[in-house]
Amino acid sequence: KFSCSSEMESYLCLKNYRLLFTRPSSSFPQSLKCYISDAPGKFPAQKHKDGQLKQYYLLNAASLLAVLALEIKNGEKVLDMCAAPGGKSIATLQYACPGLLQSNEYDNLRFHWLKQTLESFIPESLMSLITVSLNDGREIGNRQPEKFDKILVDAPCSNDRSWLFSSDTQRATLHLAQRKLLSAVQIQLLRSAIKALRPGGYLVYSTCTLSKAENNDVINHILDSCSNVLPVNLQTLLTSVSKEFSFASNVQQHELLVLPERGKAWGPMYISKLKKI
Repeated sequence: KFSCSSEMESYLCLKNYRLLFTRPSSSFPQSLKCYISDAPGKFPAQKHKDGQLKQYYLLNAASLLAVLALEIKNGEKVLDMCAAPGGKSIATLQYACPGLLQSNEYDNLRFHWLKQTLESFIPESLMSLITVSLNDGREIGNRQPEKFDKILVDAPCSNDRSWLFSSDTQRATLHLAQRKLLSAVQIQLLRSAIKALRPGGYLVYSTCTLSKAENNDVINHILDSCSNVLPVNLQTLLTSVSKEFSFASNVQQHELLVLPERGKAWGPMYISKLKKI
């Protein structure tokens, strides 16, 4: 959208990459272009160059589903609460033109990574729409109550993909041990997001883990303890992308769980959508 290159698109087609969303609609705007390949392989990342926009961003295609689930409209105020490294913020700006996008990160090192990512992909003329903040997401609700129309909480998690595709068993064991601690943080982030959301606004919670404790249990806890939020059905989105992604069947209608499998190696990615009343 911001650095369109017909040469790059032709090159991708030559390498047997194809558009993930071939029919533009309200759910898949033409400006949001994602190319995928059915054959396994790696595509080189572009290096950061001052004053020059990158032509593409590499991410797991399942990550786009969290942005699609938000259904952002032009002019809305959007918060990406745990934004680094920045892929979902970039996808948000590809999807629509928000009146404000606040891309927040808590960790100082990741905050600078986030800023560099946005500067690498977003024209300077549009940076005025973006606020890059260094805040604890758990405090944003108290600092900015009822400010946002849409909020994405792509929460820190045990990141199953990083060890599902790794032979490092020690790292896998450490991730599993951290899960009980993470769910408490995830609940705190969601409570903060609900405070920061205006009545009638929507939030999407996402993780890249298969852990029930970090996914279903977190959302069920919020629904049981917060009387001002309701679950939002995601089955229309599931149906529209079911040819490209493999989904778990044992989840509720306000949840999606993308499972990687042969030929569809996207995920894992858990997504749930809530509405504040």
